[in-house]
Amino acid sequence: MKTVVPSGKDVQRNWFVIDAEDKVLGRVATEAARVLMGKHKTTYTPYLDQGDHIIVINAGKVRLTGKKEDQKLYRYHSGYPGGLREVSARRMRQTRPIKLVEEAIAGMLPKSKLGKQMYRKLNVYAGPQHPHQAQTPSDLAL
Repeated sequence: MKTVVPSGKDVQRNWFVIDAEDKVLGRVATEAARVLMGKHKTTYTPYLDQGDHIIVINAGKVRLTGKKEDQKLYRYHSGYPGGLREVSARRMRQTRPIKLVEEAIAGMLPKSKLGKQMYRKLNVYAGPQHPHQAQTPSDLAL
């Protein structure tokens, strides 16, 4: 019996849609990261990007548990002295709801070139519509 080592050119990529309406942010992010990495496939190999494409819709209606809406902070720095900015999750949801979901998913992917390659297969939309109908995505139940 031989062990089959998959190569990058044999990958079949599927498209999946996750409806994030009234779903907990962390649960959506873990499932999306798992599919982006390809861990749901039997041919999973840690050093290859064998994951599928993910479309997350209704990102603006994702749910945060506990007091995270007010206590969770998103920090970024402008690069200038005193340039640290902090934005609460409530404010982030009002101004950039897509960023809320993207950062949660990106934080669960590898921090490498391979992780960036996986992240490029993620598409997040604040509303229920998306422009990827031609790829015939299937629903991914959580």
